[in-house]
Amino acid sequence: MLIPPMLNTAIKAARRAATIINRASFDVSLLTVSKKAHNDFVTEVDKAAEDAIIDVLKTAYPDHAILAEESGASDNLHDENPNVWIIDPLDGTTNFIHGFPQYCVSIALQQRGVITQAVVYDPTRNDLFTASKGAGAYLNEKRIRVGKRDKIADALLGTGFPFRDLDGLNEYMKMFKVMTENSAGLRRPGAAALDLAYVAAGRLDGFFEKGLKPWDIAAGSLLVTEAGGLVGTFKGDSDYLYKGDVIAGSPKIFSQSVNLLSEFA
Repeated sequence: MLIPPMLNTAIKAARRAATIINRASFDVSLLTVSKKAHNDFVTEVDKAAEDAIIDVLKTAYPDHAILAEESGASDNLHDENPNVWIIDPLDGTTNFIHGFPQYCVSIALQQRGVITQAVVYDPTRNDLFTASKGAGAYLNEKRIRVGKRDKIADALLGTGFPFRDLDGLNEYMKMFKVMTENSAGLRRPGAAALDLAYVAAGRLDGFFEKGLKPWDIAAGSLLVTEAGGLVGTFKGDSDYLYKGDVIAGSPKIFSQSVNLLSEFA
């Protein structure tokens, strides 16, 4: 497997962040935790991991722009800059601070509006998901494909539900009812980037969630499409990255999910 230089740099950055995360995971009770909003936590680990990622990326590509969860947009993020790194240094922070081993590092490169490189790294399992546009998706350098189930009645689906803004909770409960009645089961692990990676690897047959941010979606979306799946909004459209309402899955599970969820678009 020949790894493109930009993907290789992203892998290096993800592993650098994971070293910081793993070191802190030995005693999470010692961490300084603050709230950005209701049920939205950030730790010193998120910040240190993000700094480490940005340092690796900017050392290799000083002219590239950054869009990151904790530090936001870099000064050179504008329409004329063709290269933007989209970063979530620790997706699943709430899981992490509770010692629940479901979290990851997510890094994607967007070039002229298109995601071209993706890394999702799970430091607890040493699972490295990678993709380059047009070159397939991989887990630990082994090619992965979306699941083969073609009926949503047989599908295991991942999801997320409102935790910052609870105004959408009633709508979610309606979605939960619809999808529970029509699928083999729902799972809510709490790290959207990793959920999307699981769809790419066939561990989940599909995924849906509303209100996500670009750094939750970017890397995972390329993994899914390069693994033969589809990603779109609740209407099936392609403008999910900044809209934040996402359905992903194998082509048949995707289309069936859109049919069931389009009323919630």
